[in-house]
Amino acid sequence: MSRRSRVTIRTLQGRKLEGPPISMLTCYDYSSAKLMEEAGIDSLLVGDTYGEVCLGHSSTLPVTLDHLVTVAAGVRRGAPSVFLVGDMPYLSYQVSAETAIRSGGRFMAEAGCDCVKLEVDRRLLPIVDAMVTASLPVMAHLGLRPQWVNSIGGYLAQGKKADDACRLVEDARMMVDAGVVAILLEAVPSRVAALITKSVPVPVIGISSGPECDGQVLVMHDMLGYTAGHPPPSAKVYANMHDKLVEAFRAYAGEVSEKVFPGDDRGIVIEDAEWSRLEELLDADARRRASGSC
Repeated sequence: MSRRSRVTIRTLQGRKLEGPPISMLTCYDYSSAKLMEEAGIDSLLVGDTYGEVCLGHSSTLPVTLDHLVTVAAGVRRGAPSVFLVGDMPYLSYQVSAETAIRSGGRFMAEAGCDCVKLEVDRRLLPIVDAMVTASLPVMAHLGLRPQWVNSIGGYLAQGKKADDACRLVEDARMMVDAGVVAILLEAVPSRVAALITKSVPVPVIGISSGPECDGQVLVMHDMLGYTAGHPPPSAKVYANMHDKLVEAFRAYAGEVSEKVFPGDDRGIVIEDAEWSRLEELLDADARRRASGSC
């Protein structure tokens, strides 16, 4: 199979203008990345949801920069042509502009990412501006921001009130003025998301934010039906892998317990002559041991 052309930010900008919409999935390993690239997914997000769906944490907060940079490097090896986004984990950018630049730089230099994603609002505009000035391509994550759930009291939709929606629109424009290359909108009313998408010149990726965004992102485990963490109500299950995987694991356990697997047809064969030679060697060794013990 011929490899497709590399998806770049210019590709995504063209898709905003002319379509079709951009497809993005979260990805956390080399093998899944290979499948997603083969399927034609445009962009992969190495999200901090890794902490929930892969590590079993109750939130994304415990994930570290080392975790995600290592995962992102594996995803890049599996999918060299996709637009790869590294998700900046909690406290990897909020502390200072210098911390943010160093953290983001690791995603670019060590993992080969095309941009980094930050959960921000106007209060973190100086951080975003500093990163852009340092040549780091930034995707601004607006709306529901999982790293902020303790501040807002849970996984709640954002922008449902006029004042809040107006602030979101303003934040999006501020981020564009600061130089972000894209925006991710999470859990924003469809009409508000459509308004933001039309009012900014950069690609807007939505999750639980309606169909009018320039693209959509889903968590891989949500769309495959074996989720963990906090799946949004709008997540669609494209394949019920939970039942299929449990059935496969159960069948394997049963065959092992009944000694059906592995059968003789799956074993490694030693030739009869070599087996006879082995028996001779072991017999000779046994005789030496018996002689020495007398």
